[in-house]
Amino acid sequence: MQNNNRREDLDRAKGLGILLVVLGHIVARQPPLHNEWYVVLKYAIYQFHMPFFMYLSGYVTFLSGAARLPSQAWPKLAARRASRLLLPFVIFGLTIVAGKLLLGPYLHVDNLPMSAGQALSALLWDTDHSPATSVWYIAVLFVLCVSTPPLLRLLAGRTRNLLLLTVALYVLPVPHVMYLDRVAGYYVFFVLGGLAAEAGEHWLGIMDRHVRGWLAALVAALAASYFLSTWLTHPAALFLCGVISMPALHGLVRLPALSKAQGLLLVGCYSFVIYLLNTPCIGLAKALLWKLMPWDGLNFLLYAPVLMAAGTFGPILIKRHLLRRIPALDRMTA
Repeated sequence: MQNNNRREDLDRAKGLGILLVVLGHIVARQPPLHNEWYVVLKYAIYQFHMPFFMYLSGYVTFLSGAARLPSQAWPKLAARRASRLLLPFVIFGLTIVAGKLLLGPYLHVDNLPMSAGQALSALLWDTDHSPATSVWYIAVLFVLCVSTPPLLRLLAGRTRNLLLLTVALYVLPVPHVMYLDRVAGYYVFFVLGGLAAEAGEHWLGIMDRHVRGWLAALVAALAASYFLSTWLTHPAALFLCGVISMPALHGLVRLPALSKAQGLLLVGCYSFVIYLLNTPCIGLAKALLWKLMPWDGLNFLLYAPVLMAAGTFGPILIKRHLLRRIPALDRMTA
């Protein structure tokens, strides 16, 4: 279970989660024709994959003790998280924007910004239209990490009180600027991860004893969100599927068949750099394939595995052979 004091079940859960992220990113906008199976699959993935990631982030934050640091440690926490999260958000967000603007005249580019000014405005303010939507998670995670210790102090140190606050934020209307809507919409999953970490072995036992039931419940919730979409609103479906995904997917990687899976462990250990670079790698591979053939119909069965490989292993290769040669970028993407 332990590897250099790391919880390998958490790393494998990150590996599973980031593979779902990459799978959801291989089609950014208009789906390929006559591939309705992927449209349904992507719809299902988007009902739970980011809530699951926020659960894992909250779990690790509370497990490490960072959620309950004393007030004198808050400035240092904010500085560390800014270096770890905000700086990569800015650097890689601007890199994605620059790459799209430079390559747009020559290659097919998804979500091409109209101008540099519009791209910067959307990246930082009008974030529903960001040309680098793939990096929103780390900007939001920064806010959650630095907000949690003072909020817990104000709420008498009780995580359940913080949970009630985040549930209220989830249902309240929040402006769609500077990712505030995503902060409000995902904080509850972060705090649920914290409660799971604080529950310790009790939570692990609930997952391990009932994992097959949780998996069945997740499938049922996903089916309900799809077939009852006119009745079950998106926020309700996201909450339902997101909460159930926590014990279902975390428990899944703890099953004997996956608890020793080295592939998931490898991908999990590189999950941060995969998150940062999967969309540029997918976009480049897609643009090159696009010059050879369209991706509609049966052609997508070739596109899909190539784009998955590009989005998963491309960032790992960049990390190993390029970023490790630049100490600042190596530390930033660790």
